[in-house]
Amino acid sequence: MAEDILDISDDTFEEEVLKSELPVLVDFWAVWCAPCHMVVPTLEHLVQNYKEKLKVFKLNVDENMKISAKFGIRSIPTLLLFKGGELKETIVGALPQDKIIDVISKHI
Repeated sequence: MAEDILDISDDTFEEEVLKSELPVLVDFWAVWCAPCHMVVPTLEHLVQNYKEKLKVFKLNVDENMKISAKFGIRSIPTLLLFKGGELKETIVGALPQDKIIDVISKHI
């Protein structure tokens, strides 16, 4: 995974995501998930092009079951967009980059 996309965990989720002043996109993923690796170029694009408007994190579902369960993650990749500490959008599956940008652009 990209170096620019930071990892979060059950322990850091509240501070990094819910208390963030910027909107936050969280990628729920796992090492063994091939479609999860397909969204990485899109996440890298977002990190590079929306640096001042959006934070992007990844959360490994195998290592962080508490937060995954809290948000009912059943399929991966799942992207959750938070703004002001509230869940605003849910994207399930490896959608094309333009579709992901369309969904999150109304919040940034």
